[in-house]
Amino acid sequence: MPGFESLPLPVVIWIALVLAFAGVVQGALGLGFPMVATPLIAAVSDMRTAVILVLLPCVAATVLNVVMSGQFLPTLKRFWFMPLCMIVGAGVGARLFVAFPAFPYAMLLAGVILAYLYLDRIGHAEWAPVRRHPVAFGLFFGCLAGVSEGTANIAAPALVVYLFSLGVDRTTLVQVLNMCFSVGKPTQFVVLTAEGGVTWVQWAMTLPFALVVVATTQVGINIRNRIDTATFRRWLLRMLFVIAFVLLAQYAYETWIR
Repeated sequence: MPGFESLPLPVVIWIALVLAFAGVVQGALGLGFPMVATPLIAAVSDMRTAVILVLLPCVAATVLNVVMSGQFLPTLKRFWFMPLCMIVGAGVGARLFVAFPAFPYAMLLAGVILAYLYLDRIGHAEWAPVRRHPVAFGLFFGCLAGVSEGTANIAAPALVVYLFSLGVDRTTLVQVLNMCFSVGKPTQFVVLTAEGGVTWVQWAMTLPFALVVVATTQVGINIRNRIDTATFRRWLLRMLFVIAFVLLAQYAYETWIR
């Protein structure tokens, strides 16, 4: 992490504030931490530094969401296969990205999100076949989320569509989301440590930020616990719209501006 130790104090404060806010978002909605934190930190440093700074705080937010959201074992028993599908899908997605790097994956994902939001608006977002065959569709959407992660670096939309269609309660939804999110971070940690030149000392330097995130994620969880289900669903759909907007803006920047 070249230059991390010499980051000026205003930048360190900005990083702490960004991570704190991302923790609130992750706690309140069960998703959004990397999407919020990574670009805002990369804007004042570089992408590699941002990825490293975000990793352990993101793990902390993800684990806390699972642990503090209620009994986890019933969720694990019901949806244990979803993280495994994520791994398989991510492998396929990574190979697709390598083979066809110019394909507009972000545009495709944004289009799918906007189509789903339109279906939700007209009352056709919940699909009866998903409830009749939850495991089969879970395998499909889990792999699809992994492919989305491997190509566009965002897995949440496919998971949210599946879980909304299944009609699970918000506690289960948050636990499944974070259970699936958790599979990629340990792998990323190992690769960055073994091959990316990140030392244990440098990882340790990110732990204070992780402590900040633990506190603010708890704040977000408390907010989620105080709002009704309809409000939570509305916030989550708005987050999907934000994700679609960010993907479109990113594609426009990379295609026509940069």
